[in-house]
Amino acid sequence: MTDPTATASDNNTATTADNAPAPPDAAALAKEVAEYKDRLLRALAEMENMRRRTDREVADARAYAVSGLARDVIGVADNLRRALEAAGESTAVIEGPAKALHEGVELIERELLKVLERHGVKRFDPKGAKFDPNFHQAIFEVCDANVPAGSVAQVIQPGYVIGERVLRPAIVGVSKEAAKPATSESPTDETQTS
Repeated sequence: MTDPTATASDNNTATTADNAPAPPDAAALAKEVAEYKDRLLRALAEMENMRRRTDREVADARAYAVSGLARDVIGVADNLRRALEAAGESTAVIEGPAKALHEGVELIERELLKVLERHGVKRFDPKGAKFDPNFHQAIFEVCDANVPAGSVAQVIQPGYVIGERVLRPAIVGVSKEAAKPATSESPTDETQTS
């Protein structure tokens, strides 16, 4: 006689064995683990790169946020300098209220430059420096024996930098090599000296 309970449990075991997936082999599991590990490492590297890029963009935004305003304000600084130079070039001695006005404009210019420097904007005057097209804009050449060729001989307008970037290049005149006097020796001169 057969035990009905035994037969039912044997049938259950047979059906679960038929429905269960076959156990994967070790090579397939190792390949899948390696694939997931590679994907994880790539995702972590991408997240680290994105974090660095975001940090750099935030730092740049902080450092160069005032660029637009600074470009407009340096025009005001230039006009203050021009006013001071025009008053200084006059032959009349500045006395009384005109002297106080001149000193006031000097104080305003100094304060404006301090405020700009506080926000990372620096003025540079490249007179005598080697010409660098990244920082200078040459508008003419000057023959000057006192200044080496290829150097800034005259500064028309000072330049400004913000951080490591040029906000406005300095407008300059560059020295060139002085023209050598033409020495033309004619064949007749050579024969007379010999």
